[in-house]
Amino acid sequence: MTFTGFEEKDFETFYIDGLDERMNAIKERIQPKFRAISEEIIEDLQAFTKQDMYLHVAKHARRTVNPPDDTWAAFAHNKRGYKKHPHFQIGLWHDNFFIWLAFIYELPHKSDIAKQFLQDQKDIEDRVPNDFYISLDHTKNEAKQIKDIDLTKALERFQNVKKGEFLIGKKLNADDPIVQDGDSLIQEIKETFHTLSPLYRSSMG
Repeated sequence: MTFTGFEEKDFETFYIDGLDERMNAIKERIQPKFRAISEEIIEDLQAFTKQDMYLHVAKHARRTVNPPDDTWAAFAHNKRGYKKHPHFQIGLWHDNFFIWLAFIYELPHKSDIAKQFLQDQKDIEDRVPNDFYISLDHTKNEAKQIKDIDLTKALERFQNVKKGEFLIGKKLNADDPIVQDGDSLIQEIKETFHTLSPLYRSSMG
């Protein structure tokens, strides 16, 4: 499959009622596009991270009633899973496409990673553009641009709160021309992951 971008219909998936109905649409409309993106970016991501990287497409297997409000694909060095490891993510909410480097609450060494990031905070601020976003909870469609967030407080929360998380990357509106153009979005994902790869390598240190 050649990736040609995401269209309005893909984002409208999250307005479909019913768990089975929405999951079927996710599997038919969105997941093939995740796999097509992976084929385009995986070699670059492996070069950026100096790791073998594996695609993990979200299965939403724990859901029994409520349909998912977002869906994603993750890239991690571990073939069996991603949630307990630093990982890269691409995905959709109803109104945006996200590109994250993600450290979620299941990560066993997140306190050590947060401590390292706090020590490297000046380097992070110098390296990461102001229009990048930070999210503190991967389950909520909420994020703020770096220029509008207290990075120290965000990292301290990630370090000290059991369910604390830290995701950093980009969000693009669903109607952004980049999202709708396959080549442009592939390039945007590659550039974002390249910018964030030093942070990833530091977290794996």
